[in-house]
Amino acid sequence: MNRRRLLTSALLGAASGVGGCAAFIPPQTEALLAERPADLPTHVELSATPFFPQTELQCGPAALATVLVAQGIEVTPAQLTETVFLPARQGSLQVEMLAAARRQGALAVRVPGELQAVLREVAAGHPVLVMQNLGLGFAPAWHYAVLMGYELDLGVAVLRSGTTRREILPLRTFEHTWARSGHWAFVAVKPGELPATAAETEVAAATVSLERSVPAATAARAYDAALQRWPHNLTLAMGLGNARATAGDLAGAASAFEHAARQHDSAVAWNNLAHMRMKQGQHAAAVEAAQRAVARAEAAEPQWLSITRATLATAQFQVR
Repeated sequence: MNRRRLLTSALLGAASGVGGCAAFIPPQTEALLAERPADLPTHVELSATPFFPQTELQCGPAALATVLVAQGIEVTPAQLTETVFLPARQGSLQVEMLAAARRQGALAVRVPGELQAVLREVAAGHPVLVMQNLGLGFAPAWHYAVLMGYELDLGVAVLRSGTTRREILPLRTFEHTWARSGHWAFVAVKPGELPATAAETEVAAATVSLERSVPAATAARAYDAALQRWPHNLTLAMGLGNARATAGDLAGAASAFEHAARQHDSAVAWNNLAHMRMKQGQHAAAVEAAQRAVARAEAAEPQWLSITRATLATAQFQVR
């Protein structure tokens, strides 16, 4: 990827826009260095973060292997190349990076596009995979690296990047190159753990995506952990119930669906609870849940009306 040449161009480009005056400090860096949050450590470096030197054009597989191995998932860049590297595009798309991480069993979640957010993830022990544009707006040079340290007193970021095990960049340079990628970044954590800063909607979507790639019991751990942080999220509650049911934990699934049904008065949650009660042989309780599902569908969720009525008919047949 000719990183040294591109990085030099990026640095010169950053410097050329200031007209010979004092060095321009990007807004997030300026704000962070001016008013440092008291709960953000001044210096963090995750020195145990693995390093995979990046071959030409294949920074994606190397950066992805870095964050996965840091989470204890044994994989090599070569094993990831087939799934994330697109020869026609001479690189890796962001969506493929996220999907590949989930296929390896990690909960991959986008991080807010804020400098403080990525530093907080590092402080929480999570190396952050970032996308940078080491070129210019009219001539982009996309590059993936892993942010694994920072030093606020010196105003620098520390990365695993390219063929450099410990690349030190001024925070303002890091922010410039990261901003040109749209502040795109994600962390990969083990199911059952959560990123420090990710938003509720991002975690819910990531957990739903993870469920397609991992055993049901693993997905259930991920849903349960997310639900502990966001106990009123219906998507997470339904996901937990479905994952437990697939894993054969009928009692746990019924508990999750009942909690969701009573908290949200959700037709689909009542409906799923009825099915769990039928599988448990609790036929009277199944009829009651199915009746609640139909009532809710008739009142406010007509899209579930035919399904809930069919469930009620089945539940009533079983008690005859």
